[in-house]
Amino acid sequence: MIKSWNELKPRFEEFLQSNPQNEAELEQWFLQRSDLLSEIDEDLAWRYINMTRDTQNQDYQKAYNDFVENIQPNVIRYSHELNKKLAEHPFLSSLEKKYFTAIRKIRREIELYNEKNIQLMTEEDKLSQEFARITGVMTIRCEGKELTMQQAGRYFYDHRRSMRKKVYKKIASRRLKDYTKLNELLDNLIDVRTQIAHNVGYDNFRNYKHDELGRFDYTVEDVLKLDQGIANEAVPVMEQALGIRQQKLGLKSLKPWDMEVDIDKGQPLKPFDTNEEFIEKTIKTLSSVRPKYGEFFRTMADKGFLDLESRKGKAPGGYNYPLLVSNVPFIFMNAAGTITDVHTIVHEAGHAVHSFLSSNLQVIEQKELPSEVAELASMSMELISMEHWHYFFPDENDLKRAKRYQLESVLRVLPWISLIDSFQQWIYTNPGHSTVERYSWWLSLVKKYFGKSVDWTDVEWYAANLWQKQLHIFEVPFYYIEYAIAQLGAIAVWRNYKQDPDRALDMYEKALSLGFSRPIPEIYSAAGIKFDFSDDYIRQLMDFVFEQYKELL
Repeated sequence: MIKSWNELKPRFEEFLQSNPQNEAELEQWFLQRSDLLSEIDEDLAWRYINMTRDTQNQDYQKAYNDFVENIQPNVIRYSHELNKKLAEHPFLSSLEKKYFTAIRKIRREIELYNEKNIQLMTEEDKLSQEFARITGVMTIRCEGKELTMQQAGRYFYDHRRSMRKKVYKKIASRRLKDYTKLNELLDNLIDVRTQIAHNVGYDNFRNYKHDELGRFDYTVEDVLKLDQGIANEAVPVMEQALGIRQQKLGLKSLKPWDMEVDIDKGQPLKPFDTNEEFIEKTIKTLSSVRPKYGEFFRTMADKGFLDLESRKGKAPGGYNYPLLVSNVPFIFMNAAGTITDVHTIVHEAGHAVHSFLSSNLQVIEQKELPSEVAELASMSMELISMEHWHYFFPDENDLKRAKRYQLESVLRVLPWISLIDSFQQWIYTNPGHSTVERYSWWLSLVKKYFGKSVDWTDVEWYAANLWQKQLHIFEVPFYYIEYAIAQLGAIAVWRNYKQDPDRALDMYEKALSLGFSRPIPEIYSAAGIKFDFSDDYIRQLMDFVFEQYKELL
């Protein structure tokens, strides 16, 4: 672990003082700079991993905050100086073809740099971690047991509707105990983020974040069109699927606690009993897709780079964290023994495969993947691996149920993503809004995307606070619409896989091995799919998923 900034400062100054004399020397300087930044990135990664594994450990919290407060601001300042040195070098043009996306990103970072924002970014980072501390200790009591939110979620698969309702209300009531804290936290984050945007000349944080996220290949207007396209084309297909759910369950209306239970009223699917069994079944599933994928996961397990089980004090959510020096990623999640855990592990395994396949890239900017590309890898793996889930569900009927649940999730996730994105679009372009206005806008979006499908009668206040469970809003703002873009791409990859598995996997690997060395449309093309947000394309892909879903009824 890096003990202090004093360890790093001489190394940065050496880079600043060096004077590459030709193209070869500049490239060597560029690559060595990348090695240093990768080393720093991995140090931060372990601090974050440790902190999320135990949100109540003060030493882990202190180590993370020390980096954010005392090391990161100086890294940002010196990295900016290195970026300027590179951008002004007379031989830079000779590197641009080989490192086009990296240099494009560096130029954007120079444009967005502002000394005043360093402290604000530190403040934002510390504020965003409050979400994990607030939510990581949330539990309920049910049937004499204390359960985390993830563990309690198992009851949503229970065929007893009264039990599902009871647990839903317990979870919602527990979340509501902190709704004021989470509203205040978001208010503070909006203030800080808006000031960051203003400091570099942006009217609002939405437009700033679009550029800061490196969305070179599409515009804010394209995102707005995508959100509306999903409302136009994906929502009606979802409504058909949920109509089938309501009919199969024999209900007058679907309540929010009716969304996970099996439509054939079977017992909850139980894909594994122990953590060890979970790991072994995942390895077998990935190996059946391609042997190397199972080997990748085995390597992570052998190194102890998996933390899969849910427990009190652990941060919510799940992630795959690339470790740029070790070149072996770390997977974190909150498994509770449900079908959702299978979705999560193959999703994160897709990220891990991506990390392994792109590990030979030499420049940090090429290995720091844009979400539109990273999530293409993970969401494609969800659908591709589904053809091999018999290791989790050896019973043929259970396997059919699991696949059906996955496809229904795909149909429902796009409207949810657009709901979250539309919410963020509004709160950051209306930064002075009141809490009442926030809730009013959120509920209007719930009605737009889910109003015809889900009956919120008597639980409107719970519906009004649903946004508070979404980690992305607090920790990684605007990092969410990429999931919709990638989901469309993943469906197209899966459609190719259904037609010719080997060819589809070859193209999938070719795309993943590119990392971020090429623009996003070229990466999608390498995967054998289109980078397309049009209503017509959305309709084609949703119809394909719905047809596959109906075959499993």
